[in-house]
Amino acid sequence: MADPGYVVQHHLATADHYDVRLEIGGVWVSWAVPKGPSLDPQARRLALRTDDHTREQAEYEGRLGDRRTGGVVQLWDRGTFRNTSHVGPRRVDATTGLSRGRLSFALDGIKLHGGFGLVRTRDYGARESWLLTKKADDAADPGYSPVELEPLSVLTGRSLAEIDAAG
Repeated sequence: MADPGYVVQHHLATADHYDVRLEIGGVWVSWAVPKGPSLDPQARRLALRTDDHTREQAEYEGRLGDRRTGGVVQLWDRGTFRNTSHVGPRRVDATTGLSRGRLSFALDGIKLHGGFGLVRTRDYGARESWLLTKKADDAADPGYSPVELEPLSVLTGRSLAEIDAAG
């Protein structure tokens, strides 16, 4: 059986952010990450839980209404993810890690590789607040910001501005 998928969509709406989506239990569980993912193990990225998505939504690239009501979406990265969550010495499935607020996983994508973690912190109103972190592994790159240095779509090779202009 193939590993489940993940995508990262750059989403310019009311606020510019990156949507990190992991395929768990047949849906794409999602977090809005304002600064986007980092390969720096010292970086801690705020990740606000958002609505689950379907595969079609998770792989979309283009304009969604206007910026206020939907914005522009770019497929920034995609690949597979492997759950590595544990509770003590016992390995647990991704659904259990998610419900316990500690999800560990490895990404094998076009731009992102290696171990990452999501840890639930305090909530902001109705939204769950998490921290997205990079594990210190062979794929770690201190100080490297892929969202700044690799801005093009993995689907079409276009920038967010080019996708917006194409409508």
